Amino acid sequence: MNIRFGPAGIPLSCKGRTLKDGIEDIHALQLDAMEVQLLRPQREIPEDLELIKELGEELDVKLSLHAPYYMDLLGDETYRERSIENVIWAGEMAKVLGADILSIHVGMYHEHSPDEALDLAIKEVRSLRDKFKKIGYDVQIGIETSGRQKVFGSMDEILTIIKRVQRTIPVLNIPNIHSREGGNLREMDDFEDLFQKVRDVTKSDHFYIHFSGVEHADGDKIMATPIKKGDLRFDPMAEMMLNHDEWEFRIISESPLLEHDAVYMKLILDRILQRRIQKEERLKVKPPQ
Repeated sequence: MNIRFGPAGIPLSCKGRTLKDGIEDIHALQLDAMEVQLLRPQREIPEDLELIKELGEELDVKLSLHAPYYMDLLGDETYRERSIENVIWAGEMAKVLGADILSIHVGMYHEHSPDEALDLAIKEVRSLRDKFKKIGYDVQIGIETSGRQKVFGSMDEILTIIKRVQRTIPVLNIPNIHSREGGNLREMDDFEDLFQKVRDVTKSDHFYIHFSGVEHADGDKIMATPIKKGDLRFDPMAEMMLNHDEWEFRIISESPLLEHDAVYMKLILDRILQRRIQKEERLKVKPPQ
């Protein structure tokens, strides 16, 4: 079983605020993933990224990267071009860091109908994919699900892009999906249905996930919360994950508690696994009836 946990960005408890410090702290917390956050477009990163790549490999902290959050691939030409430039820049960072996944958002629907927005999103993502291939960026473009009705990125929309554009993967932002669908992820079977639906499209057993608690209303995400708050629980997803030894999961904590909730999720998974092992041991020694 291959399950990795880590924070979206440098841990809050990290005394130093560099990527190097962050990776070392993540390793010390016995976590093994990190999503590097490029919050501001075209911002210089004053670190030796080759050294960061080597450190991540040495400490077995798998690196991914999130492009600048403001994206507008469905807006007017000026904003689309600026967004594309930001993703190209992020692709360069991903290449140097050795990150295997670059997460991006699509943006608002604007005046487009859902069908028009989907066609335009496919066109723009395919163009990005082609630019990456031409430049030589060996990174998968991850299209993230959105948590608001006015923002492109329902589960079905993301999966349609994945189906139509090779070298793209879905970024399963679980609190966003939960919010957009009115709080539909509650039981283990709900998660089973979601992941099987994704697997049917991607034909892959690898899943890249964002997780946190969430406050939501009327199909819209209001804010991320600690995992212990709200109606989205990690336990049923952990149960589902443990039913699939052959699948691989990378879970990025977007909780306000960041690395603390990454550790908390790992503890939940370990507890459930231990209960299953203990139950199996009891069944082995149970005398025949």
